[in-house]
Amino acid sequence: MLRIRRDLVDQIVAHARRDHPDEACGVLAGPAGSERPERFIPMLNAARSPTFYEFDPAEDFKLHRELEANDEERVVIYHSHTATEAYPSRTDVKIAGYPDAHYVLVSTRDPDSHEFRSYRIVDGEITEEPVEFVD
Repeated sequence: MLRIRRDLVDQIVAHARRDHPDEACGVLAGPAGSERPERFIPMLNAARSPTFYEFDPAEDFKLHRELEANDEERVVIYHSHTATEAYPSRTDVKIAGYPDAHYVLVSTRDPDSHEFRSYRIVDGEITEEPVEFVD
């Protein structure tokens, strides 16, 4: 189960709306081993695409070093889908390289509402998990 603060959800959704019609992407970092997302880190979608996201390699490397220095890890890896439901695509599964992370998808296909769902992706297997929103 993903427990996530509402303010972090709001930041993810706002980022997804801002980058629409391109997919938005980013990370929620937290203390290593805690499973607690605490810090919102929007990333640049280097693909600049409405159907695909890719972290900028230099920005991703910088983030990796920063997380190590702060004893943090990627608790959540998020991105948006702009025209489809919030469910991982084959490409999303293929690039999912952090088996301990929660993969959050936000669909911005409806301008008046959004879907917010979380998954575990391990060895190509997708498992949806419940999300608990906390204050």
